[in-house]
Amino acid sequence: MSLKHDMTGVYLPGDSTAVLRELAVPEPGPGQVLIEVGASGICGSDIGYIYHEHKGHRGVDGPAYRGVVAGHEPSGRIVATGPACRRFGAGDRVIVYHIAGCGLCDNCRRGYFISCTSPERESYGWQRDGGHAHYLLAEESTCVPLPDDLSYVDGALIACGFGTAYEGLRRIGVNGDGDLLVVGLGPVGLAAGMIGKGMGARRVVGVEVSPQRREWADGLGVFDATLAPEPDAEATAGLVADALGAPGALTAIDCSGSRAGRSTAIAGAAEWGRVSLVGEGGTLETEVSDALLHKQLTLYASWVTSLPAMAELAVNLARWGLRPERIVSDRFPLAKADEAYRLAAGASKGKVVLLPWEEQDR
Repeated sequence: MSLKHDMTGVYLPGDSTAVLRELAVPEPGPGQVLIEVGASGICGSDIGYIYHEHKGHRGVDGPAYRGVVAGHEPSGRIVATGPACRRFGAGDRVIVYHIAGCGLCDNCRRGYFISCTSPERESYGWQRDGGHAHYLLAEESTCVPLPDDLSYVDGALIACGFGTAYEGLRRIGVNGDGDLLVVGLGPVGLAAGMIGKGMGARRVVGVEVSPQRREWADGLGVFDATLAPEPDAEATAGLVADALGAPGALTAIDCSGSRAGRSTAIAGAAEWGRVSLVGEGGTLETEVSDALLHKQLTLYASWVTSLPAMAELAVNLARWGLRPERIVSDRFPLAKADEAYRLAAGASKGKVVLLPWEEQDR
């Protein structure tokens, strides 16, 4: 396919709509690559911080969204490279890590561009053009190889949600020694369940308020049981204990970002358990002695993942024979981005993704 001179991009005005605009296809500069976007996911943080209204975010003075092409979960094929590119070339399939950091601070040098505090830090889809377009201009340093066994949709999911879940599970050391409790079965929770299986968890139990999402999760063949929460976290923990048996969930991860969900993860964790918090927003309120001290719990907080861990995850998913795209419930072309965002912000069962070239004759 010949490279076009113009393209369509999706913008989020902050009034619960998504609009399309025409713009020129960018040219890669030094150390940059031009990517033909194969798939671009819609993230819950896009909904919470941009779609309904433009809100601030950690490390950003004022609204986090700078009126750029939206979408920070892109995957695609490189079609052109700028001067000084050293690792990737035209034709390479890549995932884009969604933050371009300064590259010099300690966090960047560890691969945690997400935690870069330099003014140079920019997020795709927030401060620089993102993946909701036919083409994306990316820094070569933010690209991760996409294994041949995985699709572009798989890659888009790894770019954020699966990476976030993986980091949270790595922190609590999920393995075959114990069971895993996942609270909140949105896209990140579904990812946590799937990755937890790949990491060897003996049994995986999910807790989710929405009957629709529990039904979707049940159809994935990942969870050994999905439970509706009781009004009281301790009562829900009793259901988890009944589902798992002794000793219970040695590892637990909250993906709900809610006070109730976090309380459930803590209550549902077994003695000497490890609890990971990855859901954005909300508060954490807990009794300390019985809930934490007397159970000898360890709490971890995790924000996205590192560039090396994202590359590791892509390889592991291919090795485990797991396909992230299984959690996708809805796919839309760019022309229907407004409909896609309405669904993602409302009653979607699973993940919603945009396929920029779906409506094109390729």
